[in-house]
Amino acid sequence: MEFQILITVLSGLLIAVGVAGVIVPILPGSILIIGSLLMWAIVVSSTAGWVAFGVGALCALAGLLAGAVLTGRKLQQRQIPGRSVVIGLVAGVVGMFVIPVVGLFVGFAGGLFASEFARQREVRPALSSSGAALKATGIGILVELGLALLAGSVWVIGVWVHFATV
Repeated sequence: MEFQILITVLSGLLIAVGVAGVIVPILPGSILIIGSLLMWAIVVSSTAGWVAFGVGALCALAGLLAGAVLTGRKLQQRQIPGRSVVIGLVAGVVGMFVIPVVGLFVGFAGGLFASEFARQREVRPALSSSGAALKATGIGILVELGLALLAGSVWVIGVWVHFATV
């Protein structure tokens, strides 16, 4: 029983880190949540554990896919190459170390704009496409975050049910 409690606490911490990983896309947030749910379900080996894993993993996977599809569709509609987003991500990682707290976001936006400006050679279209890419990325993150939080809530309910019935 003590081992189950230890793994439950560890799973909760990993799910919290996974949710943070959705917001700050350096960690594989949704994948970490799915792994945490699986680890917990294996250790507790109860119906509540496996149901929580199934429903929670489905939510996290749906969030991961929906975020990618929504972002990709908008970028494709605006004909923004993936290269610009990759340059923005690299600049975001660099910015994270240069400017504490907000560097990831400032670096991503700056790198995205720089890439779009280099591609289009005009400020106004580069600002427009960069803004559209930022909006699409933000919407994708919000959808994934909502479903990651739902997966975490499913896990909490699973913990309650598991320990109430043991």
